[in-house]
Amino acid sequence: KWLKKYAGGQVDWRGKYSGALPPTPPREQLLDRYWSHVVNCRSCSLAYKSLNVVEVALQIISVAAIGIFAAMKQGAVSAVTRNSMVLMAVLSFALSRLLAHFIYKYFRYHDYEHAFH
Repeated sequence: KWLKKYAGGQVDWRGKYSGALPPTPPREQLLDRYWSHVVNCRSCSLAYKSLNVVEVALQIISVAAIGIFAAMKQGAVSAVTRNSMVLMAVLSFALSRLLAHFIYKYFRYHDYEHAFH
């Protein structure tokens, strides 16, 4: 009814549409999750911020453990304690890198991989 009344029964593009499609945006922009969803979703935004805080905390723990280990005198603590500090530093760093990958993959950009590729 509206088309009949205002447009003579058909869509009048008046030369505004040439039939050409706009250029395809880069893959990273097309599959971006952060700006298309996370910024606008309250729960995802909170999870994103919280996971970033945990990532930084793990990095601080890693650096602090290395610093404490370096400051310890050799005979002041047992070998088990020293080895535990080094292990904690390495695990904290590894977990922070794993968490950074998780955050990027699920909150920033996740490339589409077709099963039949």
